[in-house]
Amino acid sequence: MDKTVGMVGLGIMGSAIARNLVDRGWRVIGFDIDAARRAELALANVTIVNDVGEVARDAPVIMTSLPSPAAVEAVARSIANSGQSPRIVVELSTLAIADKLRFESILKKSGHIALDCPLSGTGAQAKNRDLVVYASGDRDSIARCARLFSDFAKQSADLGAFGNGSRMKFVANHLVAIHNVATAEAMILAERAPMMAERVYEPATMKVSTWKKDMAIIAEFADDIGCATPLFTLTQPVYTEAIAMGLGDQDTAAVFEVLKKTIITDPKPDARNRE
Repeated sequence: MDKTVGMVGLGIMGSAIARNLVDRGWRVIGFDIDAARRAELALANVTIVNDVGEVARDAPVIMTSLPSPAAVEAVARSIANSGQSPRIVVELSTLAIADKLRFESILKKSGHIALDCPLSGTGAQAKNRDLVVYASGDRDSIARCARLFSDFAKQSADLGAFGNGSRMKFVANHLVAIHNVATAEAMILAERAPMMAERVYEPATMKVSTWKKDMAIIAEFADDIGCATPLFTLTQPVYTEAIAMGLGDQDTAAVFEVLKKTIITDPKPDARNRE
């Protein structure tokens, strides 16, 4: 496999992946709409180009790490309209199944092969190659990408039909959402024991606002298949309140502040003072 890969989207995840691939001898062709991101990654030896069409021109495999369905669709259309021979396009973002299928459909019409490959892990884990690739789609194309995946992730799994990668990501994030709030609750309890904890939530490895978007996707997925998720549902107001408190751009660990505020606002009598 040619060790040239395209990277569209150089945010927290995309930039970490691109840096790791450069370190392992890959020629990374990168693009992001943010000029600051482009300049930053150029200094890390990523070959920056002017648009998505140029990425498609120069890279046989393209990865996309993007923040919204609209961005993913726009990139798919740019690749489809590039006039290039068939490319493997690896979509790494967390999106609804319908958005992934739209991405696949747009590319398929132009002869390209789309893979649904969301990632398990945060931006901090991405820096350390501590990611898992939930790969799904064409089996041969996934096999062709095995070496690519191994150079930025600790593990990858072929989960079968396109869309199964996202389904697995929803299950994983469902657990993370619950455990994150449970950990914050335990820390509050420990602090009141008392214990002191360092309350620093920047730089974010996963922003509360991005996580809230992911949770909405998971909730819709569970509703579509008729699956009740009572514990997951109970965590959602905590993340909503974090955003209302202006913590949207901070790390998801900031839910600690929501629970702490709740305890201070509505304190219960100290058990030690009870008769």
